[in-house]
Amino acid sequence: MPERVFVTGALGFIGRALADHYAAEGAEVRGVDVSTDPQRGVVAGDIASPGDWQRHAAGCDLVIHTAAIVSMRDDPDPVWRVNVLGTRHALDAARDAGASRFLHLSSVTAFSFDFPDGVTEDHPVRANGVPYVDTKVASEQVVLQAHGAGEVTCTIVRPGDVYGPRSRPWTLLPVEEIRRGRMILPAMGRGVLNPVYVDNLVDGVALAAGRDEGAGQVFTISDGVGVPTREFFGHYAELLGRKVRVAPTAVVRGLASAAGKLPGDSREANPAAIDYIARGGTYSIDKARRMLGYEPAVPFEEGMRRTVEWLRSEGYGR
Repeated sequence: MPERVFVTGALGFIGRALADHYAAEGAEVRGVDVSTDPQRGVVAGDIASPGDWQRHAAGCDLVIHTAAIVSMRDDPDPVWRVNVLGTRHALDAARDAGASRFLHLSSVTAFSFDFPDGVTEDHPVRANGVPYVDTKVASEQVVLQAHGAGEVTCTIVRPGDVYGPRSRPWTLLPVEEIRRGRMILPAMGRGVLNPVYVDNLVDGVALAAGRDEGAGQVFTISDGVGVPTREFFGHYAELLGRKVRVAPTAVVRGLASAAGKLPGDSREANPAAIDYIARGGTYSIDKARRMLGYEPAVPFEEGMRRTVEWLRSEGYGR
């Protein structure tokens, strides 16, 4: 168990969950985010640029890099600065801190949107022209190069679709879209999500970061099941007393293209995002099971029950 942990994106959904986990285990936890929180040991900093925030990692045994722009928007420059240059700066901080392990949060989007069912980590990653996907592929290469050069021992985790209380991409944002009557699922609702409840992801990251077997490796972490989008978002629709709306992918892509020209969160409903939730197939977690002893402790049904219960406590529902 590391004595001192540094988390980038420490006030975000995943970063906060990981910081809380290590703090509960007795570690001293520090971090960086776009705003400061002295009580949580978090300083303000822009990871896209070197700065004083890097020195805040001094003496930390483990650096966990969660900070990223998570969006399918077609705006490459800021995504590249944060997701690729930011990763290089976080590696510099870990190296200079003398950290024994650097854990990089990547994404299953590194497999792109067209992959064989049950895809494993041996399958080649590839860019597809979507800035978020391309920068996740590039950031993994930056991490693996640093590992190969002996700068710091590195591990990469590719989470599935991370949901749970306070998740923006897979809980809050879709709930708001359903409530406003703006969500229409492509592929007639038969696209496949690969959910991972946030507690399961935390368990997987802790195993990957803490075991010697994780050194230099890439692991996919999910709940181990594929869930049709109609079923996944149907839980939210039921909470709100709404019905899940579906249509052919081409129709939804056209609507998303028009929505992307509007200001606000409607820009998240763009063709790339539609292609992502229209994809089929699942990601294998056999490698994490075999090498790390990972097993999702919270089944999908229980994770969704907890998530809906939290949403209800936040005032969502009929």
